[in-house]
Amino acid sequence: MPASPEIVARRVQLEARLADLTRRMAQIDNALDLPRSKDWEELATEREEDEVLENMGHSAQTELRQIRAALRRMEDGSYGTCVKCGGEIGQERLDVLPYTPFCRDCAP
Repeated sequence: MPASPEIVARRVQLEARLADLTRRMAQIDNALDLPRSKDWEELATEREEDEVLENMGHSAQTELRQIRAALRRMEDGSYGTCVKCGGEIGQERLDVLPYTPFCRDCAP
């Protein structure tokens, strides 16, 4: 059975976000691989910046996993169904969090 227009639109949205996050992760990796300063003050600043980049990378990795899981649910036909209670995930919620596996009532 062909996917509904809503599912097709969400897939396009999720795939675009996936591509964006993948590019961002590559930029973070490149920034973390840059040579470090030998000056102690500059090195301390670079370490702080690295921590920020690492946190951004962890957040992006989490979102990447969520998006990939949502794309798999689209493939198996379970997208839009809460993985906890089996109820329908509201379109308004999917508008805000297109990769969410939970309805509003079951969201952690």
